[in-house]
Amino acid sequence: MMRPTVLLTILAAIAAFLGSGSPGMAAGHHWEPFSRGLVAVPVADGKVYVGWRLLDDDPEQIAFNLYRRHGDGDPVKLNAEPIGRTTDFTDASPPTEGKLAYFVRPVLPTGEGPPCREATVEAGAEAADYLSIKLDGDHTFQKVGIAHLDDDGRYDFIIKQPSGNVDPYVHYWKPSPETYKLEAYTADGELLWRHDLGWSIERGIWYSPYVVFDLDGDGIAEVAVKTGEGDPRDADGRVQTGPEYLSILDGRTGKTITRLDWPSRDLFQDTSSPYNYASRNQLHVAYLDGENPYLIVARGTYNVMVVIAYRFRDGKLTEHWRWDNRGLPRAYQGQGAHWMHTADVDGDGRHEVLLGSLTLDDDGSVLWTTGLGHPDHFYLGDVDPGRPGLEIYFGMETRQKERNGMCLVDAATGAILWGHEGFTRHVHGQGLCSDIDARHPGSECYSADTDAEKKFAWARLRTCRGDVISDEDLGGFSPRCVYWDADLQRELLRGGRISDYGGSDMPPRVEGGLAAVADVLGDWREEIITSVPGELRIYTTTIPAADRRACLMQDPIYRMDVAGASMGYFQVPMTGYDLASQAK
Repeated sequence: MMRPTVLLTILAAIAAFLGSGSPGMAAGHHWEPFSRGLVAVPVADGKVYVGWRLLDDDPEQIAFNLYRRHGDGDPVKLNAEPIGRTTDFTDASPPTEGKLAYFVRPVLPTGEGPPCREATVEAGAEAADYLSIKLDGDHTFQKVGIAHLDDDGRYDFIIKQPSGNVDPYVHYWKPSPETYKLEAYTADGELLWRHDLGWSIERGIWYSPYVVFDLDGDGIAEVAVKTGEGDPRDADGRVQTGPEYLSILDGRTGKTITRLDWPSRDLFQDTSSPYNYASRNQLHVAYLDGENPYLIVARGTYNVMVVIAYRFRDGKLTEHWRWDNRGLPRAYQGQGAHWMHTADVDGDGRHEVLLGSLTLDDDGSVLWTTGLGHPDHFYLGDVDPGRPGLEIYFGMETRQKERNGMCLVDAATGAILWGHEGFTRHVHGQGLCSDIDARHPGSECYSADTDAEKKFAWARLRTCRGDVISDEDLGGFSPRCVYWDADLQRELLRGGRISDYGGSDMPPRVEGGLAAVADVLGDWREEIITSVPGELRIYTTTIPAADRRACLMQDPIYRMDVAGASMGYFQVPMTGYDLASQAK
């Protein structure tokens, strides 16, 4: 297995430790517009919970005044002293009828600043567990892209509907019952456009990657998506011929701005299962030069892998670099995952592309490979705050005969820090990596292995240093988690129930298919976005906060994880710093 030299390893670790900003930050990284993200939600006994964002460039001494307007009346300040400990407030005695509008003004030593955008609620409304965006039809959706389609500082939503999935593997494949459609909705629920992907795109995650991101820096997101033409289906329903494109859609209108050829399926003709292997497609965004976003287009996971980086500017796509693993040693073959990360892992101010067990440097050359094969899940972040730089937690689908089927590696070098000792057959699903247990520093790491029938066999929950905490089943192969209550650990989200690790359930009961977990409004705690027929639901916590923190979407690793959540198998986003220790 090829490794970086000892000198390069040391230099990379030093650079990661000394690099400016949060780990994963690209120099000159431009950010989307952020409002205060104010949200008002009716809670029990006629009260109203109000939450808003703290931004990462807010002065340390900033505080806030909260105002309420009843109907057409004058605003009334609700707080006796400026609110500085948290960025939330519960209005204990609002009027019982009419419309209520809330807004905050920042308070600094120089005086009170301008008001934020108002959030409204009906007085006397029943307690609500979620906000709702009604869809234009009774359909469900599989994926959601979260980005700005206008300049109001609020996130908008681009869904891929309907839900359900076709997998290319021969024993799982089935004909697509209908076509996918992309639909764009504003934060207010207005349908902006619908784009039918047509019969050239089969109805499965791996045929239909898309990402929604501001690619040209004008403040409005574009939609990058794999497209085709016409109806090239075979008699049985498979699509194995016809043109394939990387298309850029205008985020405001859905109209195609430009397109060019997707990496060819012909590269996979010499593999044992060309259709299955060629059908694995991914998309992401990376700041390869430390200043500008580039599109990352990938095809292949299990053997052949090809990756192309493009720059979108002035309505055109230009190739920046291209990499593929044909002809390279075995340690470079089949190292892809069901997800992709992009971040500055080596401290040079430019993003790398993490494909799975292999990482490409910002110039498209290989930075490192573990050679372990295909991971079913891998998480990037400050998993272990006790050591410098970032780490990656892997759960390996590829059989490991002796060790490392679950392991932690140094993100800058690929060096294995610790690994499971013993045989693993097929570590499956999305696992879990997050701080869920306050007794141990850093993030806990959970994965489960399969038996010979691909059913649950056993699991391990470990500390960030690899010590086994428990062998209990935390929710099969893919338990989820969310920052929900007032502490700095994430809560488990399993079967629609939210609970502390080892604790009892807390309200609400979450309904619908999980589409995303992300900090899209209110204070730093996360929202849960689900799909129910005809509706996009945004569950938001109304538990009073204990402190305040900058919006998680302003953390580079977290934001890029959220950007990638519209393609591949969903993993809960990580941060480039440890919240509990504030190693930021």
